[in-house]
Amino acid sequence: MGLFGKFAYSDGRWSRGGPTAVPFLLVDVHDSGFATVDHRRSDASGGRFFLRYEPRFYFEEPDASDPVDVDAEADGFAAWAREVTGAEVDPAEVRPLLASPDGAPPTDESVELTVDRLAALAGLPPVEWPTEADGYAG
Repeated sequence: MGLFGKFAYSDGRWSRGGPTAVPFLLVDVHDSGFATVDHRRSDASGGRFFLRYEPRFYFEEPDASDPVDVDAEADGFAAWAREVTGAEVDPAEVRPLLASPDGAPPTDESVELTVDRLAALAGLPPVEWPTEADGYAG
């Protein structure tokens, strides 16, 4: 079994659970298979996207929701990173990390690797992933 957990970046640090301030980045990992990523800027604008798979493909229900607009979400994440860390992130570097809206298989073996790559692009410190004893199901 994989990791289940929420990891939030706010107030200049990562924590487990929810964010403590705005702006924030919230990563909700589901069984190391996919993650839901929510981000909010200081003006309360933000977005949501998925890493590795959109839930509708992960759970084999392709008609359960509309596809994510990966171009808009990559642009939004780049704007979030610029505000929060000052990093100039090219949305073209973010797009390949986002879940494919047509269900194409991801390139990373686990969502933790994809989160690490996204955090590095944004100039964030790495997530301190839990050990199997304190975060993994099974």
